[in-house]
Order: sequence, then structure tokens, then C-alpha cells
Amino acid sequence: MTPSRRLVLASQSPARLGLLRAAGLAPEVIVSGVDEDALSAPTPGELALVLAEAKATTVAARPEAAGALVVGCDSVLDLDGEALGKPADAEEATARWKAMRGRTGHLRTGHCVIDTATGARAARTASTAVRFGTPTDDEVAAYVASGEPLHVAGAFTLDGRSAPFVDGIDGDHSNVIGLSLPLLRRLLLELDVSLTSLWA
Repeated sequence: MTPSRRLVLASQSPARLGLLRAAGLAPEVIVSGVDEDALSAPTPGELALVLAEAKATTVAARPEAAGALVVGCDSVLDLDGEALGKPADAEEATARWKAMRGRTGHLRTGHCVIDTATGARAARTASTAVRFGTPTDDEVAAYVASGEPLHVAGAFTLDGRSAPFVDGIDGDHSNVIGLSLPLLRRLLLELDVSLTSLWA
């Protein structure tokens, strides 16, 4: 199959790329280089959307994205109204996990799709409740020592070593990994693009 349009992922996340490929898409990757620390918003959900829009807008303006559909995403964990992105270091990751144990957080992922051919855009935030288990101090220490939590929003992922420490989720599984496939489909439809027309 030949996709009807070029699809560009404005993210260096291997998890997001993997989700899109598993769904039959073949995106090109153009990293935005947006300084995430320079942006802010009143709530975690709004912050995720602001970051996603910044990434998509930055990449959509580049000559190499001309004519493409650009998808920007960003995820933060909302725990008691605080936006938790990637932990700065092992100490912060450890403290984060000890705070999350036995509690429920909400993974908020902002999505922004820009059709560079028309300038039209569609954007929204998806939210999934995550029920954390109660890993022991030794399990937390071993997980942090693996290095994985330093590279992911909220210091956890469903598709890696921390999966056994998550008791369950309420909502979209793909959203927690980094990109809500159902929401992406709906945003594309708002731009008069069928997701199936992008299958490779």
C-alpha cells in the first residue's frame, strides 16, 4: 500500500514511533528541538497540549515537512495536580516512585496534528488513569538503577521494566505509552484525512 500523504512524527520517542508503525503507519521522524523547560501552563493537561503544539508547530514550519501531516505529542503524569515529566536524576526517580506507590495518577498526553498543505490543525489532550502498585524499596532501587525511568514521563512505562509495578489503567493503553491512536484517528478526521489512507 502507498500512503496518500506523508506523515511526520515531531518526536524522538521510540515508543511513539513503535505505536504508529504497529498501527500500519510509516512516519518520518523530524525532532523539534523545542526547549520543554521554557514552556508552562496552569494545569498538567494544558502543559501537555502546549508542548505538543510547540513541537508540531516548530516542525511544520521546516522546509523538509512541506506538504506533510505533522504529529506532535507530549506526555506528563498528573499526580495531585502536579505535572511530572522525565525525572532529572536517579534520586528524583526514586522519590517519585515512593510517592506514587499504591496511588492513582493520570497520564495526560497532548496531541497536535498540522496539515502543512492547508495550515489546518487539530489538537486535544488524552487522559488515562494509572493505578500504581506497591513495589518494595529494593524493587524501586533496581528499577531506577536500570536507567529506564530517567527517559520517560512520570518515571514509568507500560511497555518496559516498570510494567509489573502498574496494577492497571482506566482508559486508552496507547495513550500511556505516548500517543493515543484513537484520538489521532479522530484528529485526522477533523482535517478530512482518513487514518486508513495513511497505511503503508
